[in-house]
Amino acid sequence: MEDSRYILELKHISKSFPGVKALDNVSFAVKPGKVHALMGENGAGKSTLMKCAFGIYQPDNGEIFVNGKKVVFSGPANALENGIAMIHQELQPMRALTVMENVWVGRLPHHNTLGVQWVDWKQLYKQTKELLDDLEIPIDPKTKVQNLSTSHCQLIEIARSVSFNAKIIIMDEPTSSLTETETELLFKLIARLTQKGVSIIYISHKIDEILRISDDVTIMRDGQLVGDWPANELDMDTIVKRMVGREMSNRFPSKKHKPGEVKMEVSHLTSANPHSFKDISFTLHKGEILGIGGLVGAQRTELVETIFGLRKKASGEVTIDGQKVEINSPEDAIRHSMALLTEERRVSGIFPKISVLENVTVAKQTADHSSYTNGLFLNNKKRQKDAEQFVKTFEIKTPSLKAEIQNLSGGNQQKAVLARWMLLTPQILILDEPTRGIDVGAKYEIYSLMEQMAQEGKAVIMISSEMPELLGMSDRIAVMCEGHLSGILDGKDATDEKVMYLASTYQKSGVTTDAN
Repeated sequence: MEDSRYILELKHISKSFPGVKALDNVSFAVKPGKVHALMGENGAGKSTLMKCAFGIYQPDNGEIFVNGKKVVFSGPANALENGIAMIHQELQPMRALTVMENVWVGRLPHHNTLGVQWVDWKQLYKQTKELLDDLEIPIDPKTKVQNLSTSHCQLIEIARSVSFNAKIIIMDEPTSSLTETETELLFKLIARLTQKGVSIIYISHKIDEILRISDDVTIMRDGQLVGDWPANELDMDTIVKRMVGREMSNRFPSKKHKPGEVKMEVSHLTSANPHSFKDISFTLHKGEILGIGGLVGAQRTELVETIFGLRKKASGEVTIDGQKVEINSPEDAIRHSMALLTEERRVSGIFPKISVLENVTVAKQTADHSSYTNGLFLNNKKRQKDAEQFVKTFEIKTPSLKAEIQNLSGGNQQKAVLARWMLLTPQILILDEPTRGIDVGAKYEIYSLMEQMAQEGKAVIMISSEMPELLGMSDRIAVMCEGHLSGILDGKDATDEKVMYLASTYQKSGVTTDAN
């Protein structure tokens, strides 16, 4: 019998992968025209459940109903035909094409002239303009996608979903790369969609967002359903407790480390790219966590990648332990006991199709060929011993060291990449968005590891776009704006307002002096 209360129902869904039971008898139901949040720690099964709903995976057991009718999806195209669309965390638009080509790819309107099918560009523009106007998205259909911001690319993906007449849109961590302003733009569009009767399934670790825009919340843990609640019956503490299955009275570990003498000094560093950062100077101390804040486009990543030798500088100096050093490549940086955890772990962090063991040991194996060799051959016992030690120390959840790292949760992937660098015992650790896309429990574990490193006297640089993280973990916060250093705040005195002011306003005469 059809249940008119729900537009989508997943009943008793189970799904297993080699060595892992990802979903265990999970049921999930979405009402028409509502925002339904799906929450849980990394590895809880959220994405797997939604991939079953979108036809990417076939469930081992269970049933799926759309508008009360049982469906079996052969793939994502079949799901789209049934009104379900999914916007993935890692957007992959065709950047060389226009907005209108991206929206209607595979469905471009044609006209026949002299027996030849030609793209009807006039009609393509017209139908794209009507769609974008209806959604109040202020983008020219003829704009090349490569010229758009991340948030606008996301809006185009939503427009594409609507063009399929999707009545259910799944959004996986949609604000992980967005500024506060861009997030507001997304929320306004979500509100317009729900007013039109579209249901949004919203996967996010950002609890404040969930409480603000959701009607209903489903929480999962370890592949099982914890429960469903109206959002107005929940608060942050309750959600965290139900997600992690334990009390978390503090979001950040207590600070026991004490910054010491200067470890590294950056003086008047300017990028070789004229559109990037200019004249950056700061110090980094032993046993210090130096946060770097700023809005998207502030050139924070470009700065640390230049310090690490991934990008070229035009001018400026870097000194370590009082000695000027030339770092023109990552190999140079590693020789000077530096490590860099990159922003996009899936793109430039993990090697997805090889094992956890290979991922953890690859840096040490590359930096010191003799570390894992017996003459001409690899010494697998040494590699196994090192990998086992760090998997245990960092509490990396994996079926075995032989498991492909791509099958681990985001938080465990991040800890594995961190373990890779720790094998080299670096003294300067640069972390670019270390907790992006991972859950509150895994975040605390990463924070604890950072605190431990600082206590050991290591110097840590942390780029973060999350204000609570920046304020909660940093001893000092260097704030960038449009490629310039706007100021450096003492962590004890820093506030949201002070950071945001510096992030949005650069006045050369007003730059805060960096005190040693």
